[in-house]
Amino acid sequence: MTPTEIQLSAASRLFSTAVIKEMSKKGESALFARLVKEAGVQGMVDRKLRVADAFDAVFSFLRAVGNRDEYIYKAALTHKVLLGTHSLNTASMLTEFRVGLSRADLVILNGTATVYEIKSERDSLKRLENQLEAYRRVFAQVCVIASEEYIDRILQLSPPDVGVLALGRRHRITTVRKPQNDPRRICPVTLFESLRISEAKQILRNLGIEIPAVPNTQMHSAIRAEFARLEPAATHSQMVEVLKVSRSLVSLGDLVDKLPSSLHAAALTVSLPRKLHGNLISAINTPLERALGWL
Repeated sequence: MTPTEIQLSAASRLFSTAVIKEMSKKGESALFARLVKEAGVQGMVDRKLRVADAFDAVFSFLRAVGNRDEYIYKAALTHKVLLGTHSLNTASMLTEFRVGLSRADLVILNGTATVYEIKSERDSLKRLENQLEAYRRVFAQVCVIASEEYIDRILQLSPPDVGVLALGRRHRITTVRKPQNDPRRICPVTLFESLRISEAKQILRNLGIEIPAVPNTQMHSAIRAEFARLEPAATHSQMVEVLKVSRSLVSLGDLVDKLPSSLHAAALTVSLPRKLHGNLISAINTPLERALGWL
């Protein structure tokens, strides 16, 4: 790897789950200190400033066209859609949500379920068609958000009901093609395979269907059989309602308010228990000079 590639890799990893979890558990992070040095943060920010300022400086570095990674796109969607159009009280967000052999980058649940597949400058479009086919079997709205250079190719590769969004040079999201909201096309069995068993049971209860009285070893196949008989649109509607409760982010509202905007998407992705919030807040308010000694 070239020095620039090493710097970019380290900068991206600063916003990883591993760093946020370590800070939350210990109030410090040796991984953060190492990555800060590899990313060359000392040249971006005064060492007398806080860890929070270091995160902001690295975020600005990654936002430059050509440097942008998946996290930058998630941050844009978090601020413009989840926290901009909606709120943590009315909507929820899922990341890395398993759908068949794919993992959806980001899903926002409000009145419907919208999945966003991210194609940053560092990604290829090789798997896009298979990913979109899988997502269309689970979510009523499917979108691809990408760098402007990919848009024409994505329009060619994606079905006409798939929305296409561009992340511009100024971090603005532009709608190139609006997604169609069609819960009738989903496959309840495919949806079932993406859920926790407790969530699947709650969907059945909400639809007035009794939970099969079978041993736990047979429960998965029994509930799967029930989902095979469900009507798609009603199942999708109940999925949205159930996941908005089971995957709610309301408890993270106070934490997000105390973090720099560069860390909002990271905090909402990790979904930390309240008892660890104080450690994370303490860590990001640590002077950078002291944090460099966490190694």
